Amino acid sequence: MCGIVGYTGTKQAYPIVIKGLKRLEYRGYDSAGIALQQNNHVTIYKKKGKVSDLEESIGTANVTGTTGIGHTRWATHGEPNDRNAHPHFSSSGKIAMIHNGIIENYLQLKSELLSKGYTFKSDTDTEVLLNFIEEIKTNNNCSLEEALRIALKRVTGAYVILMIDNENPDTIIAARKGSPLVIGVGKNEHFLGSDASPMLEYTKEVVYVNDYELAIVKPDELILKNLGNEKLTPYVQKLDIELAAIEKSGYNHFMLKEIFEQPTTIFDCLRGRLDAINGTITMSGIQQYAEQIINANRIIIIACGTSWHAGLVAEYIIEELCRINVEVEYASEFRYRNPIINEGDVILAISQSGETADTLVAIENAKTKGAIILGIVNVVGSSIARASHAGAYTHAGPEIGVASTKAFTAQLSVLMMIALKIGYLKGALSEKRYRHLLKELDMVPEKAAWILNHADAIKAIAEKYKDAGDFLYLGRGYNFAIALEGALKLKEISYIHAEGYPAAEMKHGPIALVD
Repeated sequence: MCGIVGYTGTKQAYPIVIKGLKRLEYRGYDSAGIALQQNNHVTIYKKKGKVSDLEESIGTANVTGTTGIGHTRWATHGEPNDRNAHPHFSSSGKIAMIHNGIIENYLQLKSELLSKGYTFKSDTDTEVLLNFIEEIKTNNNCSLEEALRIALKRVTGAYVILMIDNENPDTIIAARKGSPLVIGVGKNEHFLGSDASPMLEYTKEVVYVNDYELAIVKPDELILKNLGNEKLTPYVQKLDIELAAIEKSGYNHFMLKEIFEQPTTIFDCLRGRLDAINGTITMSGIQQYAEQIINANRIIIIACGTSWHAGLVAEYIIEELCRINVEVEYASEFRYRNPIINEGDVILAISQSGETADTLVAIENAKTKGAIILGIVNVVGSSIARASHAGAYTHAGPEIGVASTKAFTAQLSVLMMIALKIGYLKGALSEKRYRHLLKELDMVPEKAAWILNHADAIKAIAEKYKDAGDFLYLGRGYNFAIALEGALKLKEISYIHAEGYPAAEMKHGPIALVD
């Protein structure tokens, strides 16, 4: 994933865009860049490395201008270097573009453009798409907006695109499919971002752009259209996130902060839902479809990464407490297969952001076959939340750290409550066991706090083993999924090779790796 930022208004764009990129640096940090409108001319600055490296390279250069876009990159096509960094110029040098996503048919488009004499300065799919758009604009003598609309009908893949050009000095043109885009609404100004964090200190009013929508953004106007050129009415929502939630609050790293937030986030997840004293779980979205879930032949859980591991834990929980058959699928595989989905099957989609492209496509496909879609997401108003029939929010708050921590334990908390509620309503759980598990779940925030209060003991273990080159995580039952998650975390954060295995499988191969 990459981070994108945009601003158009009456203020200087550079400081807003740079600050926004720092807030989004968790989404990509191999290069960064900005493009500014300066007197009907677009200027680009970009640099391999972090946003701070970009700032240093810009130095005292002219960064005036009230319209700008910025990008922090996590490389897909093309190695991390200055020339592959975004933004990119079109062949004429009149249009600048940033892009989050992957254009799957870029090689076909590139071949067409090469045959027409185009040359490329980077190895990215982004530059290919940009020149394809400019080619359409030139040949059809149309506006940039219309050229983008035509081009996107040929494009396969996922994208959020932001463009500025010489002909429209105060306008940002954006489009989205499969990657998130939020537009902040201010007084004679608009902000754009991959999430709301770049705009929190300027406005709390935002518009979430949907798939296959274009946005024409000016200081005093926001126009939304679909690919059929029909105008849409922007739905303005009020953010309930405070600026402090996306600051480090004295911690050295966002991930460390979010680890220590877990007693609070788990409590917030349970609050207002779990009443251990009276023996009740209140989840209106689940209650609405309780009868269908109880009578379902199977529940299919689809997710990616850490959320997939939460789904594996849920498989054990739901099968044990509800006696319903559960299958857990990688969304990235599920969407490209031809899976057997029957009317009445329950699809449980798990995603922290609610914008995971593979998961979103998978549930849309399942919905067309009559499945019931339940979403477990963290971000209110996200695409998966809107695409689901019902579900539950995890209420974990913003997660800035690259490696998911508090979102994972919040997902487990929600999934446990769902299993308890359905198991009890179905009669698969006795009153005694149901109340015992409610009480135990209610105590989890307190137990999490106890563990974190003894973090020095964990640090001592880390010091002892930090130089090991390989780790094998072993677990049985619920803890097999946790072993997979632990190995994933170590790989993500330390770049040490790690694998998770069922404990009893250690002797069937992995033991040969131990020295």
